[in-house]
Amino acid sequence: MTIKDVAREAKLSVASVSRALNGSGGVTPDTVKIVREVAARLRYVPDNAARSMITRRTNTIGVLLPDLYGEFFSELIRGIDLAARARGLNILVSSSHDDADEAAIALRSMHGRVDGLLVMSPHADEDFLRRNLQVTLPSVLMNTLETNHDYATLSVDNRSGVQLMLEHLLDCGYKRIALIQGPARNQDVREREQAFHEVLAALGATEGAVILPGDFSEQSGYAAGQQLLALRPRPDAIFAANDMMAIGCMAALREAGLRIPDDIAVAGFDDVPMARYVTPPLTTVSVRIAELGRLALEQLCMQIADPGSLVPVHQRVTATLVIRASTASRAGEPTKTLATTTTTGSERHPP
Repeated sequence: MTIKDVAREAKLSVASVSRALNGSGGVTPDTVKIVREVAARLRYVPDNAARSMITRRTNTIGVLLPDLYGEFFSELIRGIDLAARARGLNILVSSSHDDADEAAIALRSMHGRVDGLLVMSPHADEDFLRRNLQVTLPSVLMNTLETNHDYATLSVDNRSGVQLMLEHLLDCGYKRIALIQGPARNQDVREREQAFHEVLAALGATEGAVILPGDFSEQSGYAAGQQLLALRPRPDAIFAANDMMAIGCMAALREAGLRIPDDIAVAGFDDVPMARYVTPPLTTVSVRIAELGRLALEQLCMQIADPGSLVPVHQRVTATLVIRASTASRAGEPTKTLATTTTTGSERHPP
């Protein structure tokens, strides 16, 4: 079946059928309904390759991520996909498995197949992008270390999130706070660790601060929890650089017979959906992951629509504090933070 068959059956011009199927406007909603019903009945499938030759558009967005495992990436992809579908776009997702060579291969393989790229990679520095990313291809970098103003960027305000969490833990009366790191090359990890040191120093609370390695996985959080059990004096609060490590750490502490938060508090970063369903529910820094994906897609679509006239946007997404039962005020310690806590989690925004 061809578009001419659909036009003949619907008693419309080929141009009207094309506009109705493409969603480009110029036809009434009733016409769109008729065309889609006829196309479905005839089992007409648009020839996207032919359309791309005419429009020079693939209606596809490329997405490069360092990994596809875990709730963070599934939420991020969900946000991107919902925003893309609302615009009649498809997404092509690839993972570099945190490997620079695989990231380069993935980027090059998307050239000519996508209208624009969303890139999240610890390897995306200026040299890497110059070698592997066409300067004419609209692109948005997410949470990368690239500071070149030739590219639009979207990143989380990690410092404000870390500050909110540390102020909350100190308000609750916790004095010895440990941080579980993530992957060393990850830009979010670097910013969160730097903020951890700077905020504690500014608040005069560096005594007893401990840094333990992690890689964002539950297993590394579990291993960090086991290491913390052997420390003397033991930290009384644990702040993990993401929720999955916090959840793994909680498992290790529970196995050792510790009560959370009575014996030790645990907090995370990201606010993945699972965070509210673990026992006890996890206090965390929320970055609205799906919203991050939506904003990135919207930035990219603006570039695609008018690539020559837009100045690259450099946007920071605000973090908020969600207080749940894995942290609580210590006996005898007043706290202004927990006054707003609810069973579903309260949000505290940076000043």
